[in-house]
Amino acid sequence: VGHCHPDIVKAAHEQNQLLNTNSRYLHDNLVDYAERLSKTLPEKLCTFYFLNSGSEANDLALRLARQYTKHEDVIVLDHAYHGHLTSLIDISPYKFRNLEGQKEWVHVAPVPDTYRGIYREDHEDSVTAYANEVRHIIEQAHERGRKIAAFFVESLPSVGGQIIPPAGYFQKVAEHVHKAGGIFIADEIQVGFGRVGKHFWAFQLQGEDFIPDIVTMGKPIGNGHPIACVATTKEVAEAFAATGVEYFNTFGGNPVSCAVGLAVLDVIEKEHLQAHATEVGNFLMNLLNQQKIKHPIIGDVR
Repeated sequence: VGHCHPDIVKAAHEQNQLLNTNSRYLHDNLVDYAERLSKTLPEKLCTFYFLNSGSEANDLALRLARQYTKHEDVIVLDHAYHGHLTSLIDISPYKFRNLEGQKEWVHVAPVPDTYRGIYREDHEDSVTAYANEVRHIIEQAHERGRKIAAFFVESLPSVGGQIIPPAGYFQKVAEHVHKAGGIFIADEIQVGFGRVGKHFWAFQLQGEDFIPDIVTMGKPIGNGHPIACVATTKEVAEAFAATGVEYFNTFGGNPVSCAVGLAVLDVIEKEHLQAHATEVGNFLMNLLNQQKIKHPIIGDVR
């Protein structure tokens, strides 16, 4: 919402003067913020965990998936990056290929890139072809006696080249993953909060009939203030709570962070930033596409 936005600075300052405490103490801001976030998401995603960073959010998503499914393995897309914790380096081909390599519980699927990927625009059904790659991975894992906990994906793969997955891809993948007893995790850390313009969440570009089992949030959620969130279903949250090992995060969901989060949502709404993203995005895309017509060296505009 812009550097040093006065509304965000004011919200943090005012709450700082009143109280900042760890989240074992009840505070209205936490509940108010969860309620506001829930209005932007499908009804099914109704349980929220607050954290300090996107990496923390993705790590918790991994824990939730494993606890709920009782499986270990994770499918990710090639070139993916999901965070800087050890658990996330393990599921980030962008990182692990330069470090200790691929763990046996990690499976890498091709990026659904119809411009430069293995199935391109001229393919008769690239959506099914890319989804079938995930199905093959699941079948191969099962043959080795392994079980899938989650398909973990950025809604728009960013490090992999700002790829826009073809519509319907997530639905088909989710079908294969659910059939294997796994769940679908949408990483919205870079692409959420109205940045895609047409929708508040990038996974919504896939269509109204698609709902992930877990959504993770970070980066724009606090406009630079350290706050993050995991949204999931009641079923997944209950399976996690059933362990008796409660989830606790000293600063996650503290009153100041939640005040900032609420202020960010206010500004996005008040200043029509989602519509602005659409307008400026379309303007820029049109100009760049004009350049593409002129210059054969430009292959794709994203």
